[in-house]
Amino acid sequence: MNQHIGGLDNPIRHDWTRAEVQALFALPFADLMFQAQTAHRRFHEPNTVQLSTLLSIKTGACPEDCGYCPQSVRFETGLKKEPLMEVQAVVEAAREAKAGGATRFCMGAAWRSPKDRDIPKVEAMVREVKALGLETCMTLGMLEQHQAQRLADAGLDYYNHNLDTSPEFYGKVISTRTYQDRLDTLEHVRNAGMKTCCGGIVGMGERPEDRAELLRQLANLPAHPDSVPINNLVQVEGTPLKGTTPIDPLDFVRQIAVARIMMPRSFVRLSAGRTSMSDELQALCFMAGANSIFYGDKLLTTQNPQNAKDRALLRRLGMQVQGEGDGAVSGGLVVDESVLVPAGPTCSGGGCC
Repeated sequence: MNQHIGGLDNPIRHDWTRAEVQALFALPFADLMFQAQTAHRRFHEPNTVQLSTLLSIKTGACPEDCGYCPQSVRFETGLKKEPLMEVQAVVEAAREAKAGGATRFCMGAAWRSPKDRDIPKVEAMVREVKALGLETCMTLGMLEQHQAQRLADAGLDYYNHNLDTSPEFYGKVISTRTYQDRLDTLEHVRNAGMKTCCGGIVGMGERPEDRAELLRQLANLPAHPDSVPINNLVQVEGTPLKGTTPIDPLDFVRQIAVARIMMPRSFVRLSAGRTSMSDELQALCFMAGANSIFYGDKLLTTQNPQNAKDRALLRRLGMQVQGEGDGAVSGGLVVDESVLVPAGPTCSGGGCC
């Protein structure tokens, strides 16, 4: 008899307890996948994936000490520093991304927080990329309320600011900004009327309880993030987390599945780390409710699967790209689309997401 935890009859919750979340993680794998797929099909088109492209618009020399990040000025990773890109170069990259099938374009800058003098140029990027018909997302570090409002007024659709991990483990990874700093930026973004893209990273040496608590923190925000990127740590030579024991692949799938159950309307994105994942592992993640990926050869400064490889995998799985074709590709099964509840606009986002 299947054990049902979480209450899919009333799935939009912001009051999850630690015990409830840990009980989801403890479910037998097949039962967890069944609940995740049930939630997924209630709120999203099955067998459909949203493509996002991420561009580093300002690379390196970040003053923060995030232990996973090759862009920190504190670590010797061999990364070449690059200044803020010119608007037209960003627009050309966005045009190429759209031609490749992306519907959302994410722009990331290695800042602790943007200076007010940088905002006009960033606003211009937002306006020009939106003029191409793409949704826009940015990750620029911490924002003050007036900066978030200026980005919203320029038309920015989504802002990415990850929580990264649990509050308890956070201090072992980052010391230069607090967990509350991150929550404050998310509040500024919501107050400005933008959608949020917020997730985290697994495989940093955290405990299973930390992975559960990350999802509880996300699901108990005043509004669920519109996009929840789940990153699998990419270990970069020269960063403090190089040499960390990787997460068990099935535990990564569990992270996706529990995120889907707890935040059923959100887009759950497979983000960094896909180059080390087998096709079979990615297929399990899609079964668990992932319905968005970063598409393109690079995520900010780390590698990502080749576009042709991603397209080939989606074809093998009978999946279609959001916005391409009509109806869900169901691999021979007839999908009753009358029972699907539209999820509204999707999110993309940044490694950033």
